Amino acid sequence: MTRSPACAGSFYEAQAAELTSQVHSLLELDVSPVQATAVVCPHAGLMYSGKVAGAVYSRVTIPRTVILVGPNHTGEGPPISVWARGKWAIPGALLPVAEDLAHAFLAICAEARADELAHQYEHSLEVQLPFLATRRPDITILPIIVGVRDLRRCLALGLALASVTKSAVESPLLIASSDMTHCGPGFGQSPPAGLTADAFARRQDGIALKALQTLDEDEFHHTIETFDISMCGYAPTTAVLYAARILGAQHAAVTRYATSAEVAGDVNRVVGYAGVVIN
Repeated sequence: MTRSPACAGSFYEAQAAELTSQVHSLLELDVSPVQATAVVCPHAGLMYSGKVAGAVYSRVTIPRTVILVGPNHTGEGPPISVWARGKWAIPGALLPVAEDLAHAFLAICAEARADELAHQYEHSLEVQLPFLATRRPDITILPIIVGVRDLRRCLALGLALASVTKSAVESPLLIASSDMTHCGPGFGQSPPAGLTADAFARRQDGIALKALQTLDEDEFHHTIETFDISMCGYAPTTAVLYAARILGAQHAAVTRYATSAEVAGDVNRVVGYAGVVIN
């Protein structure tokens, strides 16, 4: 089965040539990529978060296989949803699913189920694919959507991610897909008196990123929930952070940070975007 694009023409260019040009305009050519265990990357429309995503994907070596872990925005499907077979399409490319890896993951992650419903209209993984296909045309992917948030289940997921990564012939890159703070009308969170949504988002995200850089998944998860930081993919990030630490990661660096206000000009309704490389 081939998954058709759900957000081509809205989150990114719908035609292959235009998409290639868009991605190349966002990648940085003057940096040397390094091997990484994991990354955290945003998933908004490329016009908003593309420069942050481009900074991440420019700085890491892309192996043959990546494991994509993102939040469930639609509420469809099981707690942990794995697209286990076939291919994912984007304009100009077909990305095969790493089926052997998917089966291995399903065998060791108790809550995971082979499922396509949660993925059908979900954008958080799809938006990563134009960068991955450009950097590594022969790439294979393992798409995982996460609908759980509590720490215990995040850690169980992280343990399974680490286990399946260790068992692979070539270690996959773990990719946690997440935007940062959502603040302003329509987002269910307003800034405190005296702060714009943009200023509040930057303050909140500074707290979150400081916790993330400790490489302590418990501290990160606790910080997000204690400070009510509206980071949509904090559960996938917690799981990937734990997996990376099990795999020996010792360092996390923020490659770029931005908010939607930098493009849209609206400081009263914003989303934050951060790129992080973990190695």
